[in-house]
Amino acid sequence: MTKRLALYNFGVFRQRAENPINDAWRDFHDPIMALIEKAPGFIARSGYDGDPGPHSWGTQVYPRFYEERGDGWSPATLSLWQDLEFLFQFTYFGLHQKAFVGGKKWFERGGWPPYVLWWVEDDHTPDWAEGVLHFEHLHDHGPTAKAFNFKKPFDAAGLQTSKPGKKSSA
Repeated sequence: MTKRLALYNFGVFRQRAENPINDAWRDFHDPIMALIEKAPGFIARSGYDGDPGPHSWGTQVYPRFYEERGDGWSPATLSLWQDLEFLFQFTYFGLHQKAFVGGKKWFERGGWPPYVLWWVEDDHTPDWAEGVLHFEHLHDHGPTAKAFNFKKPFDAAGLQTSKPGKKSSA
């Protein structure tokens, strides 16, 4: 059975969500979500309860690093990809990469990782709670085959592998 790459990411805004400093983040959000749906290697993503779009993969929960600021939420995503390379390309090139430039203005730099990756069986769709478990595992134990990042990735067999890189245009 083949495996798919799961991604959970999480951030805490520096200011309340509706603060004007986050306007640029909101301006990036919908176009990036539209690009994800068409990205090579993208399989699916969870939506959010009560929002239009894809259905939610369970009740949305947050890691222990979540700080309630009166917003009732914090930016987080949960998605499935074919492999590390496709996700790396989407993440670090194009419009999504441009959003990183503003990330330091919008999000706190806590002691937690910004995202976690892990492999799931082809017939399994992770829920939000599973994403949080892997996220906290990465924070608590560092990169392992159970929870890793692009800096220290693991392949679908659980073996450490090389960091993905820019694809050749040749």
